[in-house]
Amino acid sequence: MPFKKHTPEEIIGKLSEAEIVLVQGGTTADACRPLSISEQTYYR
Repeated sequence: MPFKKHTPEEIIGKLSEAEIVLVQGGTTADACRPLSISEQTYYR
């Protein structure tokens, strides 16, 4: 199965969504779960 390359716009959008969850007091795991990414990927 080939990797899906995300555009820079998609990445920025997902990071913005994660930032909203983190500002509201959520954990990194809570922010990553709806985005379907691992915490390790988030920190990369």
